[in-house]
Parts: sequence; C-alpha cells; structure tokens
Amino acid sequence: MLKFRLRNKTNVWPSFVDLFSNLVIILIFLLILFVFLWTTTSVFNKSTGAKTVAELKDINAQQAETILQMQAYKDEADKLLLMARDELLSLEQDNTELANELNDIDLSIEDLINAYENKIGQLQDEIENVNAQSANELAAQQAKMQELVDQQVAQYELQQAQLQQQLQQELERLNAALDAAEEKSRNQEAQYVEMSNRLNKALADKVAELQDVQQYQSYFYKSIKNALGNRTSLQQSGDRFIVNSDILFPSGSYKLSDAGKKQLGLIANVIKDMENKIPTDIDWIIRIDGHTDNKRVIPGTCDYKDNTELSLLRATAVANELARAGVSKRRLIPSGFGEMHPVSLGNDSASLQKNRRIELQLTNQ
Repeated sequence: MLKFRLRNKTNVWPSFVDLFSNLVIILIFLLILFVFLWTTTSVFNKSTGAKTVAELKDINAQQAETILQMQAYKDEADKLLLMARDELLSLEQDNTELANELNDIDLSIEDLINAYENKIGQLQDEIENVNAQSANELAAQQAKMQELVDQQVAQYELQQAQLQQQLQQELERLNAALDAAEEKSRNQEAQYVEMSNRLNKALADKVAELQDVQQYQSYFYKSIKNALGNRTSLQQSGDRFIVNSDILFPSGSYKLSDAGKKQLGLIANVIKDMENKIPTDIDWIIRIDGHTDNKRVIPGTCDYKDNTELSLLRATAVANELARAGVSKRRLIPSGFGEMHPVSLGNDSASLQKNRRIELQLTNQ
C-alpha cells in the first residue's frame, strides 16, 4: 500500500530578501566611493582640471540618474520579491493542506481495506456454512427422492396389474358384446329382409294406387270441364286445374264472391260423383293450392300479414265452400304458397292476373 508523506521545510525566503537588499545598498555605496575618488584625482590634475570638472558634472548627473533608476529597480525587485514570498507562503499552506488530505485519504483507504478483508472473511465463512448445509439438504432430498421413486414404481406396478385385469375383463365383455351384436345383426338382417319385402309390397301397392288415381284424373278433369263449360277462367295444366282467383274473390280479399261460389258448387258436384266412382281402397285427395301475385301487402291495411297468409286463407275458403256443398272434408287439403311459384314472370297486369290463382289436383295421399 502506498503512503504519502510531505517533509516540513524551513522558510528561508525572507532572510534571502533582506540579504539581497543589503548587497544592493553596499554596491551603491562602493560605486559612490569609487566615483568620488576618481573625481578627486582628476580635479587635482592641473593639465586636465577644468575639463575634468565638466566631465565630472556630467558623470555625476548620469550617476545620479543611474542611482535613481537602480533605486527604482530595487523597489520593483523588493515588490516582486514580496509577491513571490506571499505566493510561496500560499503554496506552502496549500501543500500542507494537501498533505493533511492525503494523510486522511490514506487512513480512509486503510479502513476500507480492513473492512473489505473482514467482509471477505465473513463471506467465506457463510459460503462454507451454506455449502455444508446444502450438502446435508441434498443428501436428504436424494433420500426422499429415492423413496418417492420407489413408491411410484410400486404404485405403477400395482396400476399395471389392475389395468391388465381391467383389460382382460373389458376384452371378455367386448367378446360377449360382439357375440350379442352378431346375433342381433343376424336378427336385424332377417328383419331387414322382411321389412324390405314389406316396403317393396307397399311401394308396389302405392304405385298401383297411384296408377288407379291417374286412371280417374282424366275422368275428373273431363267432368269438371263439362260441368263448367268453356269458361276462360278455367284452364288445365298437366295434372291440375287452374281457376283464376279474380273470379272467386274480390281484389285483396279472401271472401268468396257469388260467382265464385256458383263455380265451386259445380266443381263440388263433380267431386261428390268421384267419391262414388273411385273404389274405397284408393286413398285419394283433392289438393287446393292458393297462389298470389308479387304485390307487397302494406302492414296495417289488411287482416292478414303477407301474401302467403292470403293464399292460405283463399285455399281454406275454397275447401270450406266445397265441404259446405257436400264434399267430404277428409278429401280436401288446402295450402298456400303466396308469390313463391309464379306461372308468369312479368309485372304487367296480365302476368299478375295469371299468378293470382287456385289450383285443384286429384292425387293420392
């Protein structure tokens, strides 16, 4: 460790200044004495007396000026020496303060080093204690871990045995279920064959029934056409008759007009005659489908909410009128489709009139 030390020095500067001042005074005295002797010698020389006196005056004047200048130099030198002395004293004081601060720093460093060495010793002791404690804890944890591993192995072996037993039981149950399923499959296959035979027979009966109904469709349409005559409000389209709704109902209404009731009375007579002619083992119906145009129903202006409801109300009114005329209600099935199935896609009055219709179809259930 480095230590800083400063030596105490004796201040010789003031003595030096005094000595220098004395030497300057002595020098001036000797110079005056020399000039005086030289001047006296020259004055008493007869051959050069007058001239010498004049020269001495000049010399005295020059020497007086030189003495004044030297006195000024001396004063300036004294002033500079005093300033240098003050500066040296200030530097010595600063040096002393710096030496004191360095000594304090030296002591502080020694204290820090001692504290650091003590802390290192404490840390080393703590590390040794922690290492010893960690070794003990590690040994205890290893023993505990080994115990847990042994327990897990024993539990795993027990679970394996239980799982093996469960798998064996499940395998036996699945085999039994498979046997039962195979037996059930054989029974279902037999039932399927029987149901297929029944279904085929039912389909055959239904086809035969449909063929029987088709046999009476042409008779039904011919009878209705004969009953209504050559009215333009009645048209045949494939397997159905189309009646214009404008003949049966006023605009926007589902109340039958008198002309509509009259036409439906004629149709009811044909249907009642068909009930007597078609054998009772044929399950037939008259589908009554209502259709409208695509004019939107304004909410709040009618007692129905849209065209679909209007078409259903009109089909129901037709079915009720036919039943009132004597047709069996079980033969009448009304339904409404609104504007969803137009026969004409135009928006002119003729196209809209074609789409407002009631369709009648003889078919099987």
